[in-house]
Amino acid sequence: MNAPIATITLALTFLMGTHASRQRTGHEMTERGPRIGFIDPMVHDYGAITYGSAGRCSFRFINTGDAPLVIEAFQSSCGCLVPYFDREPVLPGDTASVGLKYDTHRAGRINKSATLRSNALNTPVVTLRIVGTVLPDSASRHAPIAR
Repeated sequence: MNAPIATITLALTFLMGTHASRQRTGHEMTERGPRIGFIDPMVHDYGAITYGSAGRCSFRFINTGDAPLVIEAFQSSCGCLVPYFDREPVLPGDTASVGLKYDTHRAGRINKSATLRSNALNTPVVTLRIVGTVLPDSASRHAPIAR
């Protein structure tokens, strides 16, 4: 007789814990936790940039959730694009940014992406892109053209 009571007690405890970690908003259930919202567009257009220039850009975001947001990984689609970010958690309501540095020693069109992984409930995986054109090096007519 004690086993059924223990099972019911355990089940009720689990259900109450699950309910306590959710918040009712209208007719939908919303999980509590970190959420990411981008302030800047998720595509950075360099336009036409000079061969050998800095090639840096950043993407600002805000944690709109109610728990710390942690960037778990930030990986690019190739070695010519280097992602960088601060590894500190982003507190609820705070803003932060991640950045990309493109190797502009490659003349031609740019169309690259980087994947950001975080503990955000709304979008745990985000793809950020860069586009544009690196102008040929004026000092060398033999600059390689990226395709």
